[in-house]
Amino acid sequence: MGNRLSKIYTRTGDDGSTGLGDGSRTGKDSARVAAYGTVDEANSCIGLVLACAAPDSAIPDEVRDLLVAVQHQMFDLGGELCIPGHAAISGEDVERLEVHLDRFNEDLPPLKDFILPGGGEAAARCHVARTVVRRAEREAVALARVEDVRPEAIRYLNRLSDLLFVLARVLARAGGHGEVLWDHERRKA
Repeated sequence: MGNRLSKIYTRTGDDGSTGLGDGSRTGKDSARVAAYGTVDEANSCIGLVLACAAPDSAIPDEVRDLLVAVQHQMFDLGGELCIPGHAAISGEDVERLEVHLDRFNEDLPPLKDFILPGGGEAAARCHVARTVVRRAEREAVALARVEDVRPEAIRYLNRLSDLLFVLARVLARAGGHGEVLWDHERRKA
């Protein structure tokens, strides 16, 4: 591994710029920084799902193991977006997400209504992670309009948001809360 951080602040970003993984500098408000920053935020949200410890937020081991593996891949994906031209996510990574998606979705009842974010703490946190991953996907698409972004990165984010939706459903059931269904007849709070 390269240099380790021994000093957290460098003062090099005080002018509104930041260093990319290839050593170049760009504005902190650039599309590239927005994309990998949102991937980092999404990864933090997944960490919040994993931090659920309450008995009613129990996370099945197979979900926990998958989310830990996803966190490592999200870190790789952030690196890919931080280093122009770098490749870290493969088509096989996307396919593995699809396998997990199919496996977890297989035991869920078909959807007949929209689901509101909720269903217990772990499920609600998983819904938040899903929405942040969707934003990361939009940021990566915006970056791809102005700079090269490998399609695998965007496909990974797309499948991951789908997986997090399915896992939120799984977690709502595992926690004993069930899903919160949207009532289209209810119009007023």
